Formats: sequence, structure tokens, C-alpha cells
Amino acid sequence: MARALRPVELFEDDAALEGEEAALREAARIAEALLFAAGEPLEQSEIARRLPDGTDVEAVLARLKQDYADRGVTLTRAGHKWFFRTAADLGWVLARQQVEQKKLSRAALETLAIVAYHQPVTRAEIEDIRGVAVAKGTLDVLLETGWVRLRGRRRAPGRPLTYGTTDGFLMQFGLEQIGDLPGLDELKGAGLFDGRLPKGFDVPQPTDDAALKEDEDPLEGDAEAALELDFLQEPDAPEEPEPIEE
Repeated sequence: MARALRPVELFEDDAALEGEEAALREAARIAEALLFAAGEPLEQSEIARRLPDGTDVEAVLARLKQDYADRGVTLTRAGHKWFFRTAADLGWVLARQQVEQKKLSRAALETLAIVAYHQPVTRAEIEDIRGVAVAKGTLDVLLETGWVRLRGRRRAPGRPLTYGTTDGFLMQFGLEQIGDLPGLDELKGAGLFDGRLPKGFDVPQPTDDAALKEDEDPLEGDAEAALELDFLQEPDAPEEPEPIEE
């Protein structure tokens, strides 16, 4: 007589799934507590370090982001850092007074765009793309905002400094990663390019990989001193940066 099959494996699978779900919920609670207690955005690696061994940190953060999707605060990523931010449509509730933000000069905006799309890039390369000299004051402003950083030195005569963007740049412009910057088709659609473009013209695919490139050396010593030295051979009257508009 044939023996009846017992659906033991089905029950065991259900139990395993319930255990995985419970572990995911608990890990999400831990990540939530870490992010709320943090005074600044947390690196994903730091969150992973505080979670139980073997936890899929990306799955945990995706779950937590989904949980907060329709809440008063949302979980936001900028580069490899995560933080809670007031929902975009509720910013007016917390605004106590209207503060007009200072605007960057055209020279600073052009330089920032070149750094974002072409990083790692040297001052000479920025000047070649813009067609005019770059004033130290222009780069000073971008460094002070925290949107641009000194990466290293190019392995070329004179060992010029290389520049790149920061996580602060991503946060300021609401980007999760540098690859979210608009491409050529998007820029055309926004009306930023009109008329005929030169043959072969293209917008590069940006990357802000923190690792130094093969043609870059680490930046040694004081960064501010390195920047001063980089402009030491400037002519007496370099391009003056446009004043920041109030």
C-alpha cells in the first residue's frame, strides 16, 4: 500500500521564510535607529558593520526606504551615504522664514559642471574646455561649498591637482549617484542645447569613483597649501571670478 506524502517540506519552507522576514524586520529597525541617531549621513559600510553578520544591507535599506516612501520623512541616498530628509512636499511646513540662497557666478557654475562631468579633471583641462583661464577664487568658492574636493595629482609634467565632486554635491542637487546627471538627450529636451551641435559632440558619462585612476597619485600634505602652490605661477591678472549674486 502506498504511503501518503507529508507536506513537511512546505511547512519547513514557510517557517524559513517567516524567519527571514523577521530577521529583515529586525535589521531594518536597527538601521532605522542608527540613521535617526546619527548627526550626519551614514556610510552604507558603517550601517552594514552594525547589523547582524550575514545581513543583506542593500535589502534592508531598500525595505526601509519603501517603508518611509509616503511618510513625513523619507530615506535618501547620496553616493554611499544614507540619511533621513523631510519629504520634498512638506518643506514649506518647517520653513520659518524665506531665505534667499546665494547664487554661484556663471564662471563657478561652468567650472562645477565641468568637474562633475569630466572628473578627475585638472585646472588646465577645465580651462581648455571653458576656453578661458580659471581664477583661484572660483575654485575656492566651490571648495568652500563642499561640492568639489581635491582628489590627487595627475601623473604628468608639473603634477597638477585633480578635482572631483563630493557627496555634498549629490545631496545639494538631489542625486543618488553621479550617473543620475542628465545626458545629452535630456539636456536637449530641456532646451539647453539649441541649433546644430558640432559633429561628434557628446556629453561624457560621469563617474565619481573615489579610487584614484591609473594616472593619479595620492595628494600628500596640506590640501590648502597644495592649491596655493598650484596657482603660484599664475600671471598677475588671471580671470577674475564673477561676484556671487545676492
